[in-house]
Amino acid sequence: MESKRYIVILGAGESGTGAAVLAQKQGFEVFVSDAGPIAPQYIKELEDAGIAFEQLQHSVEKIESADEVIKSPGIPEKAPLVKKLREKGVSVVSEIEFASRYSKAKTICITGSNGKSTTTMLTYHILKNAGMNVGLAGNIGQSFARQVAQSEHDWYVLEISSFMLDDMYEFKADIAVLLNITPDHLDRYDYKLENYAESKIRIIQNQTEGDVFVYCADDPETIEILKKHPAVAVTYPFSIKEELEKGAYIKDNQIIIKLNTEQEFKMTITDLALQGKHNIYNSMASGIVAKVLELRNESVRESMGDFKNIEHRLEHAGRITGVEFINDSKATNVNSTWYALESMTTDVILILGGVDKGNDYSILKDLVRQKVRAIVCLGKDNKRIHEAFEEDVEVIVNAFSAQDAVEMSYHLAKKGETVLLSPACASFDLFKNYEDRGDQFKAAIKNL
Repeated sequence: MESKRYIVILGAGESGTGAAVLAQKQGFEVFVSDAGPIAPQYIKELEDAGIAFEQLQHSVEKIESADEVIKSPGIPEKAPLVKKLREKGVSVVSEIEFASRYSKAKTICITGSNGKSTTTMLTYHILKNAGMNVGLAGNIGQSFARQVAQSEHDWYVLEISSFMLDDMYEFKADIAVLLNITPDHLDRYDYKLENYAESKIRIIQNQTEGDVFVYCADDPETIEILKKHPAVAVTYPFSIKEELEKGAYIKDNQIIIKLNTEQEFKMTITDLALQGKHNIYNSMASGIVAKVLELRNESVRESMGDFKNIEHRLEHAGRITGVEFINDSKATNVNSTWYALESMTTDVILILGGVDKGNDYSILKDLVRQKVRAIVCLGKDNKRIHEAFEEDVEVIVNAFSAQDAVEMSYHLAKKGETVLLSPACASFDLFKNYEDRGDQFKAAIKNL
């Protein structure tokens, strides 16, 4: 009799624990290893399921003897343990890749440097409201593996990061969406945008002529990488700059979606729940997916008009004596901050900073000159922000906690202005994650 195959899972967050639950259900011998501390709820879950695990260490010999390793997206390829596994020829895959082997569901996979969480949530909202049996997973919500193990759906909307794509090989998206490619996480890609673009375009790998690919025709990096890796699937571009024969475009202040000559979907831009140029792109992408699935126009319009955006993404966080506070803690790269500033209609006190991932701040300079009166740096090392903007704003100050940043910003702001937390950086220097940063920001506003 064949012995049970042995699977090791590196990282015991939502993704890793979900993978462990699914692997056990599929009859594998499972061992979970995390170099950091494991959150109490996941420890309890692993213990209750009788799954072996370790925290605060990696038992290298135990890990190297695995038939396959499922790796958390947060662990870089250059980590010594991953290098060792690769050298030994051990298969290393992502949780999404592993879970897809045991799922008959169809997938809508959304990636991009900016807007993927919003577009994933909006797409899920549209499909759910239309009565489809749909799950939400990937970089958001419950892990794909956990849902495949416990509550299989007909469709999944998956938010897919470049880190996940790097460890996906056989997986195929039935509908792939690529929103944009702008510099992000370049520290993981040898500081080369072309390496990062190669990672992003993996969203269309293994697609066939029966699948669908949705992309932004206005994004130069996307167009460039598609020359190198042309799509095999049926393609639907979207643009706010030109009318398209098929896909989505803007005309007379309306989004128009046309997949064939017979049928058109129209919706006035001002009726969209999500406002701002970047959100028109997000709404177009979600709208195309909805029409590919032949959902009724009335249902799609209703969902695109009543959608509530995710927490920590341009979230209204309070108004005190005429000063508006906006929590955009999820803006962990420069481009996200550019989009946030672009959508501001008042003068701004901007809270920036954190762990700098090789940021090029030059793309923010014009908007900072136009809209930002002062910058409050929230991070341990703010030197690069000072250097980047010292000639563009009169005031740049340093804060080392959310409370300090909020108090300083409030004193600097005038009535009718906006305090915008849109850091352009990761949060790991002072906070657990971007959610913690946003939560502390909101708590500090309540304390004013």
